[in-house]
Amino acid sequence: MKTLKRYVRLYKVFVKQFFKFLVQSKADFLIGLMGFFFTQAAGIAFLYLVFQQIPSLGDWTLDQLIFIYGFAQIPRGIDHLFTDNIWLVAWRLVVNGKFDRYMLRPMNLFFQVICEKLQPDALGELLVGIILLAVSLSKGIVIVDGMHIVFFCISMIAGAIIYTAIKLLFASLAFWMKVSGPVLYTAYQMADFAKYPTEIYKKGVRFIITWIIPFAFVAYLPASYFLRPQVSPWETIGIECILAVVFFTIAYLVFQKGTHVYESAGN
Repeated sequence: MKTLKRYVRLYKVFVKQFFKFLVQSKADFLIGLMGFFFTQAAGIAFLYLVFQQIPSLGDWTLDQLIFIYGFAQIPRGIDHLFTDNIWLVAWRLVVNGKFDRYMLRPMNLFFQVICEKLQPDALGELLVGIILLAVSLSKGIVIVDGMHIVFFCISMIAGAIIYTAIKLLFASLAFWMKVSGPVLYTAYQMADFAKYPTEIYKKGVRFIITWIIPFAFVAYLPASYFLRPQVSPWETIGIECILAVVFFTIAYLVFQKGTHVYESAGN
């Protein structure tokens, strides 16, 4: 309990220091926020253009796809907001030897990585997701009751953990590869496939995004529980929670193993 309180207090200190830095560059913050907002808005515009030519995708309507798209943005935005610094492990911190500063502090290494930086650009993703879900609710395509709200909150947390786990797993390869950024970027981009019903893809693609890099369990599959009354929450959100625990455990173990083989930089 004392350890938990200590890390909560330390996290507050790190966040305060980051916000002091942030207020020095307000223009960068606003540009980044708007950039992410318009990027996500472009994805919605693409959906509208497609549905002007195709009335439905499989048996899914445009309104349902907008809900899935918005549903996918929230866990991704949460992960982006709190753990974006993991990208630096993949691209720079290991190959430049700057990971040394974490090794010298008497704190958990993963905690240091994620608390060093918040990514306010993620607010653009969260804003788009919330707007799209609000639009879907206004059209009555989603049932809203106490049970659905509970499962929604659970799914958002589990989905964010899956995003973080996948990011941490591929970023940790940098301890052996020195730079794993391209691999991480390729894997992370597969999240875009999960914004659409998986049945529109070939079996191989469906298997990869469902069980190998399980982005389908942070968007389409849990979202289908809210859109289709016959879908069981235990077969979607329940499995999502299990995968979140399993993948994060694997990712964290790989990260720990990587820190043990870390060689710093120099000659």
